Amino acid sequence: MTRPDHLDADRLSAPGGQPVLLVDAAGWRRPRAPIQAVVIGVDRDGVLPAVVVDDFDLLLTVADRAPRPWVSIRKPADADRLADAVRTNPLAATIAAQILRLTSKLPFADALAVESLAYSSLLGGSEFARWRAHTDTHQPLSVPAEPLRIERDGDRITLTLDDSANRNAMSAAMRDALYEALANALDDPGRPMVRLQGAGKCFSTGGALAEFGTARDLAEAHAVRTLHSCARALDALAARAEVRLHGACVGSGIEVAAAAHRRIAGADAWFQLPEVTMGLIPGAGGTVTVARAIGRHRTLWMLLSARRVGAAQALDWGLVHAIEPAA
Repeated sequence: MTRPDHLDADRLSAPGGQPVLLVDAAGWRRPRAPIQAVVIGVDRDGVLPAVVVDDFDLLLTVADRAPRPWVSIRKPADADRLADAVRTNPLAATIAAQILRLTSKLPFADALAVESLAYSSLLGGSEFARWRAHTDTHQPLSVPAEPLRIERDGDRITLTLDDSANRNAMSAAMRDALYEALANALDDPGRPMVRLQGAGKCFSTGGALAEFGTARDLAEAHAVRTLHSCARALDALAARAEVRLHGACVGSGIEVAAAAHRRIAGADAWFQLPEVTMGLIPGAGGTVTVARAIGRHRTLWMLLSARRVGAAQALDWGLVHAIEPAA
């Protein structure tokens, strides 16, 4: 395609009708005119050409076990499926790409604030409304009185997500309890070590569907989200924090956990970011925490594909630091 000028660039966007560009990775250079379209570079020959990484939002190659920031695909047609995912939810997808670019350049707390602002705007958008209209989110949610178990042994605190009946869904009650516990650990003059884990068959399946879209004041929701950010608190603990991950780690179930400076997975662990399919982006810190672990390009692949990443791939990419052998 010819390089767009500033007026032509308007069409390379969700409102302009062309939210995604599939381009030859070897020959593409990002135009000077600002474009909002997601730029997916494809290496169809598996030669891993030298590229200007910042020119792309996602880099795909048929080469096996490609190095970061590339994502290996089985065949070039896989790129078309990712492009279709952008076209299905163009606002969420293009905003996700923009936010990933922005947050990579910002301090941790500022990046979380930018993500939250974008998340709140998408909660009020048509794509999320469409998802809600076609999804049963009205099942009653019964949350235990104590959704977080806190145990202390000397200078070690173990925090256990304890709502196995709901697969440790991150309800508001659980998030509030987790933030309070993390904040207390940060304020503790004894500087205890903190381990975060999940009870039952999985770490967490992410946000409780029954609570999605229930906030009436999206500005206030943003303020509360950033004020009580579990990801920010976990990151602030630095080397004192460790998470143990097993089974499903979905959405906020990996977004928060990825803020820990030590992440250990069970062999059965798998990870997924399904938010773009819902017309959203991560809202619990994923564009910051996951992206800083595996890079923004691979994070966008997780968002557009919504595919599960197994423990071995997560270790190879740096999403986790070790795999714990089965007991």
